[in-house]
Amino acid sequence: MTGRFNWKHPAVGRRTALQAGAIGLLGLGTNHLHALRAAAAPGHEKYASAKSVIYIFLSGGLAQQDSFDLKPAAPDNIRGEFNPIATKTPGLEICEHLPLLAQRSHLWSLCRSLTHPSNDHSLGHHIMLTGRTDMPVGFNPNQPRPQDWPSLASVAGDLTRPRHNLPPAVVLPDRLVHYSGRVLPGQFAGIMGARRDPWFIELSPFSSLGYGAYPEYEFDHQERLNMPRRSKFEAPNLSLPEGVSFGRLDRRVDLVNLIDQQRTQLDRVASTKAFDRNRQSVLSLLTDAKVRQAFDVTKAEPADQDRYGRNSFGWSLLMSKRLVQAGVNMVQVNLGNNETWDTHGEAFPHLKDKLFPPTDRALSALLDDLSESGMLESTLIVMAGEFGRTPKITHLPQHYKLPGRDHWGAVQTVFFAGGGVKGGRVIGTSDKIGGYPVNDPQTPENMAATIYSSLGIPDTAAWHDDLDRPHHIYHGEPIRGLT
Repeated sequence: MTGRFNWKHPAVGRRTALQAGAIGLLGLGTNHLHALRAAAAPGHEKYASAKSVIYIFLSGGLAQQDSFDLKPAAPDNIRGEFNPIATKTPGLEICEHLPLLAQRSHLWSLCRSLTHPSNDHSLGHHIMLTGRTDMPVGFNPNQPRPQDWPSLASVAGDLTRPRHNLPPAVVLPDRLVHYSGRVLPGQFAGIMGARRDPWFIELSPFSSLGYGAYPEYEFDHQERLNMPRRSKFEAPNLSLPEGVSFGRLDRRVDLVNLIDQQRTQLDRVASTKAFDRNRQSVLSLLTDAKVRQAFDVTKAEPADQDRYGRNSFGWSLLMSKRLVQAGVNMVQVNLGNNETWDTHGEAFPHLKDKLFPPTDRALSALLDDLSESGMLESTLIVMAGEFGRTPKITHLPQHYKLPGRDHWGAVQTVFFAGGGVKGGRVIGTSDKIGGYPVNDPQTPENMAATIYSSLGIPDTAAWHDDLDRPHHIYHGEPIRGLT
């Protein structure tokens, strides 16, 4: 276990370890202090149920009543246009336009009762990307701020040790950006410090109004004419500069290592270690053939691309599978930029024809691959958006031809698979119209605790800011009944 985390478990008594606050007087560095604090914490012996986590984020907010929590007995203005279909699990029904997932219900479970108080896109993103419902001091919905809570990916990246010199946490295929150019908060390390931001792999730089799984399924919610389209899904350029061979690179690395040996003891504290870790990650991305191959998803075997889908959703989930296989601990996959799932209008045709088909195909292919390779048990998959959507169908004729649903933080359905999750289970229930939890309500803090616990992060662990002040990681308990 000690090889997977950024702390050590020295063989010292707990009483001794509890005196860690005075260790600085003995001349030990902050890395020793961190180790002793970890040893002092009860529960540090907890073991992980997963090696990796894939967090699939549906920016915009998926309607629970139209996907995983249909209400066929509700009135027409709530029920919507879709019918439920049976899954492989007796008694469990989901939307008719998710047939591939329905056939695989033995591999996944649902939480139909996750709730938080915000109907705002920006705050909802911050809540569901950080696992913190409370608003940070100075929160600005228009831009990320250093006072924001750290993202789930940032915490996982800081508290788990890199494997094979790879970045411990990665976000792809792009940052979450509104069409106005506003970068959505909650994606970054915030108060942890920018040096602990997760790695953003920009495969589809966002610069247009397009929504969805381009190029096959790109669309516009408002069906505007002459909308700019995105046409490229490109792996990052991992090649070396012209004239630099791997031999020359090795020599440059040797030179850097020689200089490193001359650093003073002071230069070896946490910030330097973080720099070393980042440098090694860059070198691995450049020199490891397996890692480079993980990014070349548009050149994957035709059969694999067909199974996942030749679009940004399929390529992104195929890449996530390859990255966890290569040794990345947490991968956040943003399925759709520009609040793609924000179905205020044209909701039913866009869900049916543009959003559900690529999601159903890509997620089912990911489940199949992980299951058949034996990786599903060690890879937790979580899928959520920033909120659910209103029970009542609404229409904004000034913007949309057809109706949809508005923002609704009071309840949403979260999808779980792998990492010890038992298939075919439903945690919690919503009321008759899918408006509020009526049984076993869960919080974003509990979802975050489920992720951290699955990675084996102890419930007593803390992250430390640049002044070495500890901050709690857990603000809830793992969701019971999933495992």
